[in-house]
Amino acid sequence: MGFTIGGSRGTKEFRSGARRRGRTSECTAVAEYTGLWGWDAVPGARAAAPARDCSCGHTNCGAPGAHPLDFAPTVPAGATLDEVAEIWGEYPGASILLPVGRSFDVIEVSAEAGRRALVRLERMGLPLGPVTVTPDRRAQFFVAPGAAAELPRLLYRMGWDDADLDLRALGQGAFLTAPPSDHAGLGPADWLRPPALDRAGGPPQARLLLGTLAYICHRFRH
Repeated sequence: MGFTIGGSRGTKEFRSGARRRGRTSECTAVAEYTGLWGWDAVPGARAAAPARDCSCGHTNCGAPGAHPLDFAPTVPAGATLDEVAEIWGEYPGASILLPVGRSFDVIEVSAEAGRRALVRLERMGLPLGPVTVTPDRRAQFFVAPGAAAELPRLLYRMGWDDADLDLRALGQGAFLTAPPSDHAGLGPADWLRPPALDRAGGPPQARLLLGTLAYICHRFRH
């Protein structure tokens, strides 16, 4: 049976208390994403273990605990802590989702391949943006917007278009679970490479990383 955030008086009272206790850390995390890194943020659904019922209340939810809450507003890039608290306070217990395709796209590979590629990319001195890892063992590399649309052409130009690669790009319409929020009831998302002020000028172009990511994915699977 599904559960709904704030679905009863008792739940509302509990959530209200939880909101007061967790308001500072939760809102501060969102405000860091919006104010410090310049990313939009959206309140997201949660999934409860072990059945992973989604807090949206839909029994046939296609993405339990990994989608925006219905009618939840976007907290825009640049929002202050006070502005975040005003919006997020209406959605206690929500996960933090970052809309993809605005400030960044994502190239996603297996966590194992992502860790190996990250070591190689750092040794090569290539520009890198943040990299997250999900509890279902996926590594997500932040790259400049437009990568999802360009991926087939880039793979073709690099000679990887016919390869069987565990690699995909996420663009407009996708959402990334921001650490430390729970992802799909499986556990918290985490950083393999956290955002940093000296790299806050924007994520790199996908073409700078794609060759190495494709090579590592190919080697890792074969």
